[in-house]
Amino acid sequence: MTDVPPRDPLELVLEVLELDDAAAPDTFTGTSLRKPGGRVFGGQVLAQSLLAAARTVADDRLPHSVHGYFLRPGAVDKPITFAVERLRDGRSFTARRTHALQDGAPILSMITSFQTEQPGVEHADTPPSDVPEPETVPSAGEVLAGVDHPLAAFWTQASAFDLRHVGQPIYLSPGTEPTDRQLVWMRAHGPLPDDEVLHRALLAYACDQVMLEPVLRRHGRSWASPGLSIASLDHAMWWHRPVRVDEWLLYVQSAPSAHGGRGLGAARVYRRDGALVATIAQEGMVRFPDD
Repeated sequence: MTDVPPRDPLELVLEVLELDDAAAPDTFTGTSLRKPGGRVFGGQVLAQSLLAAARTVADDRLPHSVHGYFLRPGAVDKPITFAVERLRDGRSFTARRTHALQDGAPILSMITSFQTEQPGVEHADTPPSDVPEPETVPSAGEVLAGVDHPLAAFWTQASAFDLRHVGQPIYLSPGTEPTDRQLVWMRAHGPLPDDEVLHRALLAYACDQVMLEPVLRRHGRSWASPGLSIASLDHAMWWHRPVRVDEWLLYVQSAPSAHGGRGLGAARVYRRDGALVATIAQEGMVRFPDD
C-alpha cells in the first residue's frame, strides 16, 4: 500500500477560500481546514467572509477595512454559509455585511468597506529601526525541529505561512521576560496569484495566528500553558496600501490591555521596504485556571 503524500498547507488554504455559489442570491458556501480542537480557525472565516463580500462588489473597489464579531465557535466538519447583505453602493465607497452561518446561526458577523483608488494626503508611521532581516531569524520549523508535540506539528507541518519571531517565540514555553512587545516576520510558503483581494484576505487569515500572542507573552505564558482557554472575540483591520503575503511582512505587535478575561492585541504590518500596509486590532478571551 502506497502512502499518500501530505497536501501542501498553502494549497489547502487556497482551496477552502474558493467559495461555491449557493441557491440564494449573494449567498456562498465553504468548507473548513482541520485544526486542533475541532473548531473553525478564526482567520479562515474572516478571509472567507471578506471574499464572499468581494464577490458582490465591482472589481475596481478594494477592501480597506473590516469590523467583525465572532459570535459562536464553528465546527470544522460542517459547511459554512456566507450570506452577504448589500448595505451601500456609493460613488467612492461600498459596504457589505457578511453573516457566516452554521445550522442557521451566525458564527461571525462582519462589515467590510470597499473603496475605489483615489488621490489624497499621504503619511504613515515607520517601522522600528535595526530589525534583523528575516533570512537571519530562525523559522518555526527550525525552532521546533525534532519536537514531538501536537502544537509543534501545527505550527510547522500544517502552517501555510513561514513565521519568524524576532527573539524567543512562545510556542511551547514562556519568554524569558514578560513584555507585550513582539516582532514577527511572516510570508506565505510559496508564490501566489496577482490578486490584490486574495492577498488582503490571506493577510486577514495569517494575522489571526499571532494577534493574541503579546497577551500571553506579557503574562509569562505560552500556547502550551496548561488549561489555556483562548478565543477571538472581535477583529478590526485596515488596509492602507497594496500588499503581497508571498513577500516578507513585519508584524510590530503589542497588547495594550488585559482585563476581565479579555486581552487586546494590536499590530502594524509593514512591507520589507518599510511601507505600512495594514493596522489590526483584536480582542480575545484569554483565561487560565489560576486566574
